[in-house]
Formats: sequence, C-alpha cells, structure tokens
Amino acid sequence: MCKSIAFGIYNNRNSVRNIAGSFGFCLLLLLASFHPAGVTDYKVRKIIIDAGHGGKDPGTHGSLSREKDLALNIALELERIIKENMEDVEVRLTRRRDSFPTLNDRAEMANKYGADLFVSIHCNWVANPSIYGTETYVMGIHKTQDNFKVAQRENEVILMEENGKQDYDGFDPSSPESYILFSLAQNAYQQNSLMLAQNIEEEFKNRVGRKSRGVRSAGFLVLYKTYMPSVLVEVGYLSNPKEEKELNDKLNQVYIASGIYRAFRDYKKEMDSN
Repeated sequence: MCKSIAFGIYNNRNSVRNIAGSFGFCLLLLLASFHPAGVTDYKVRKIIIDAGHGGKDPGTHGSLSREKDLALNIALELERIIKENMEDVEVRLTRRRDSFPTLNDRAEMANKYGADLFVSIHCNWVANPSIYGTETYVMGIHKTQDNFKVAQRENEVILMEENGKQDYDGFDPSSPESYILFSLAQNAYQQNSLMLAQNIEEEFKNRVGRKSRGVRSAGFLVLYKTYMPSVLVEVGYLSNPKEEKELNDKLNQVYIASGIYRAFRDYKKEMDSN
C-alpha cells in the first residue's frame, strides 16, 4: 500500500491530500503495533517441536540406536503430553516420521506458523565414553571448543542438502570464521530462550534425575533462522553406553518429555502473567 502511495506522488500532484491521509493511516498502523515499555499482550499459544535429523541423515549413533529415532520418539511424547494437559496450546512437529526436512524447512515452518516457541530435540556424542548428561543450547557464539564441535556436527547436515552451501550463503560448518555472522546478528529472543533453557535443565536435574551439564550457547543454523525464542536440547550422549541404554527405555523417554513439558508449562505461565 505504502509503495503505491509513494508512486502516486510523482504521478498525481492533485492527490496530495489523499496521500497525506493514507500516509497518516500507515503511520497509525505502525504505531499500533508498538506498546509502552513494560506493557505487552504476548501470550504463548503455539509451539513447534523439532525432532532433529531424519531420513537420509541419521544424526549421531551409539551401539544400539540412532539419534534421529530417539529424537522423534521424545518429540512425539512431548507433543502428546502437551496436548493432553494444555488445551489452549497448539502443537506442531517439523516431522512425524523418518523424513528429511532441511534446516531451512524447519525454521521456515516455525516462522510461517507464527510459533511462539521452537524446541529442537537431539542426542549428543563425543569420543570420550565417560561423558554423559543433558545440555540445552541457545543461539550464540560458542565459548568453548566442545560447544563448537556440537554446533559443527548439527550444522553439517547442510552438506546432505541438495543445494548445500548455496542456500546458506556459503556457510561452512567446519570453519570457525563462518560463525562470525552469528555474533553480528541481534537476537531479540535471547532472554526468553535462556529462561526456557534454564527451566529445562533444572527439570532434568531436579525432577527427571538426569545429570545436567547446564545451559550453553553455540551457533546453530536452525536456531539462527527462527524468529521466536528457540532452544536446542541435547537429551544425552549415545557415546556413553549406560546413557544410551537409558535413552532407549520408553519410560525414560516419557520422563524426558515430561521434564521438557514442565519447563515449557512454567515458561508459559511466566510469559502469560506479564
């Protein structure tokens, strides 16, 4: 509308009054979208659950299982629990089967849906089999080499995508220099993402009985491209034999999903009450 108004300035000098009125209307629409400091009508009504990897991308693996399968099982459990307990929340999954949505697809689905929250579920792996526990990541620059390796592994999925680096502006998952772009990006949702991430790790530690390795930050493409508070949850290490066995237990999958649900429930309560 505003583009057509600007065009009219050059083509119809007699319509100045109408143009001014229309510009005023546009300005009112813009002003209406802002709120005074401390006032908001933000409510958490839609959540996207992303089961990491899938299809031709198995993710990492242990001796018993693949990351893509465990991530989907926990995502489906989380969806079920939210639907059974929160009638005012709409839930969508980025995949419901062994399919291969790209990182762009996952983020675009959340953005088009108008999601209020994005939760991506993954499993971890390191060469040291004695390491175990949960980690929840928010978008940011990696502060340790370990965080970089996790982000690098999760981002390498773009090398399996048809147009690879072209769709991600030449981004190279293995190059630390490529991650500089993340430091230049303003993350308007950092505070909310951190709140949810902290809730999740507290639930894992205090209610689910898992070892929490804490909240971390790293440059995940799937979080970078979402326009809402977003977290990536590493529910455990498939490189640790004991933890892999636990992650394959159906009851433990329910416990993990329940922990994420309670963290989400408390986050929603806090957001809705502001």
